[in-house]
Amino acid sequence: MTKTDDIYSSPHRELQRFAFDEQVVEVFPDMIQRSVPGYATIIAMTGVMAGRYAKDGSHCYDLGCSLGASSLAIARETAERDIRLIGVDNSAAMIERCRDYCRQSNTTIELRCEAIQDTEISNASVVVLNFTLQFVPERERQALCQRICDAMRPGGILILSEKIKFADDHLQELNTELHHAFKRANGYSEMEVAQKRSALENVLIPETLSQHQQRLKSCGFSSVDVWFQCFNFASMVAIK
Repeated sequence: MTKTDDIYSSPHRELQRFAFDEQVVEVFPDMIQRSVPGYATIIAMTGVMAGRYAKDGSHCYDLGCSLGASSLAIARETAERDIRLIGVDNSAAMIERCRDYCRQSNTTIELRCEAIQDTEISNASVVVLNFTLQFVPERERQALCQRICDAMRPGGILILSEKIKFADDHLQELNTELHHAFKRANGYSEMEVAQKRSALENVLIPETLSQHQQRLKSCGFSSVDVWFQCFNFASMVAIK
């Protein structure tokens, strides 16, 4: 049973940097549904797009798989395919709980507990980075995206979902306020919103859509499109 996210419901004298530890794992499904507008749609459509582009004999990667929501969506849509599905996360607590979910759903997913910057990628037809790149140090993002593109079959896709920022100050302020209103509408208090924001500072580093698009094209993706956006959250599909 999913536990309610109450991590920031009481005052913290010293806020620790946000981390995907056991405390977060316990409430993660509730946390992300109440914090990320359109999350359920992004996960479901990740599976649908994988079903269209996954090729027999290829590998599909969920980089930063957390509890395996994207991996399980891909597995459902590619059940009849001869693919190797690989989920990677650097949080041991996340990987362990993901294993439980895989067993409960009788789904075979190869899980690796390691940094996505270090994981071996090859023969890929689908790669997913759902709300993962934003936690990778900025100086390492270009190299990671380049490795993904280099390891991908022609016609393969990268699905990249991120919290984004805006170059226009007014739009940045507006979308931040709308996101906070979304969280309040989902039951978070002003204190929870403020403390979570402080804990994520310098941990989650967003970029503009333009930065993402330019990076992906420079890596060799021929087509990059935003297929979903709600406030300051967006998902892109890049085709090699």
